Amino acid sequence: MSAPASSAPAAVRPGGALAAFAVLLLAANLRPPVVGVAPLVDQAQADLGISSGVAGLLTSLPVLCFGLLAPVAPRLARRWGLERLLVTAMLVLAAGIALRLVDVLAVILAGSVLVGTAIAVGNVSLPTLVKRDFPHRTGAMTGAYSMVLTGGGALAAAVTVPLQRVTGLDWRLTLGLWGLLTLVTLVVWVPRARRRTVPPEPPGEGAAMRRAMVRDPLAWQVTLFMGLQSLQFYATSAWIPTIYVDAGRSPAEAGLLLSLAGVVGLVFSATMPSLAMRRRSQSGLITVLCAFYVAGYAGLILAPATVPALWMVLVGVAQGSMIAMGLLLITLRSPDTAHTAELSAMAQGVGYTLAAVGPSGLGALHDLTGGWTVPLLVMTVLVVPTVLMGIGAGRDRHVLS
Repeated sequence: MSAPASSAPAAVRPGGALAAFAVLLLAANLRPPVVGVAPLVDQAQADLGISSGVAGLLTSLPVLCFGLLAPVAPRLARRWGLERLLVTAMLVLAAGIALRLVDVLAVILAGSVLVGTAIAVGNVSLPTLVKRDFPHRTGAMTGAYSMVLTGGGALAAAVTVPLQRVTGLDWRLTLGLWGLLTLVTLVVWVPRARRRTVPPEPPGEGAAMRRAMVRDPLAWQVTLFMGLQSLQFYATSAWIPTIYVDAGRSPAEAGLLLSLAGVVGLVFSATMPSLAMRRRSQSGLITVLCAFYVAGYAGLILAPATVPALWMVLVGVAQGSMIAMGLLLITLRSPDTAHTAELSAMAQGVGYTLAAVGPSGLGALHDLTGGWTVPLLVMTVLVVPTVLMGIGAGRDRHVLS
């Protein structure tokens, strides 16, 4: 018989520290299988004989899955329980990473779909888990797992090419090494799956809440902010190494520059939620943070080879802060865990579907124009709607209120 759902926070139960560790370990799996592709994308293009637009699918397909499958995650969590669902997601992630080892484009893309499917479940489930288990430390825990998300991407960008050199593996097998982290995560999470804690059904009819959420302006502001900041993150993460290689840097140097953005982002993703929660409104803070994107893109357009580290620091401040703000706004704009689950599904479902346009769209613009100026100008223009959505989402109120 299933254990009844519990609303008691894990933070006050024995083993609360282990629960926090398990959440952070799972979060560490949600970026490297996607971001780790970027330093190797030139090798993938040459090996598979594909254009930049098609190569962008190696990142775009998982992000598209983040969006399309996000609405399904809350329903699966209520049917299977959060712990069992997350263990299943890690098994699917391991299978997707394994499929990308096959030297056939269609199979590699199928593996990318499985990778995106697994990460979609993790993306949506983590805010619900944090809201449920750490209700009095939501800002701190959101900062902690946002830091791990950002740090995982930074680590993947920094070590992928050096790891390839040390091991002598090809690009596919090098990406496959991230499956080892997934196996370690399963060792920690499989025992937790013996518990089956089911998120509460939304008040009233679940379908009615979803329909109301779609008509709520605040829910759309949170959703579009999440999507636009994710588009910025995945588009730039996919192509920054190539931008620097085209500017004369080696692949290893380009990967390290991307990782610098990740390391800076790690610091800001860890600290920004606690800072933001001290304010009734986060609108002004979001506006200031978006300016860092504009400054970083200006440097990449005008002088990519001059002080490249500075441009990556500016981009890193924006990337780390904005992902943390996107996740935090889901919890701050929700009055309880039921609303958090539904808003998280909507924000990440629609948001990541929008974000999936970024990597392949940026690659296609590069193919069309033969350079990176126009793609980066487009990214700069897209900062404007990000600010506008952030101003609306940052106001102190709740969805459906």
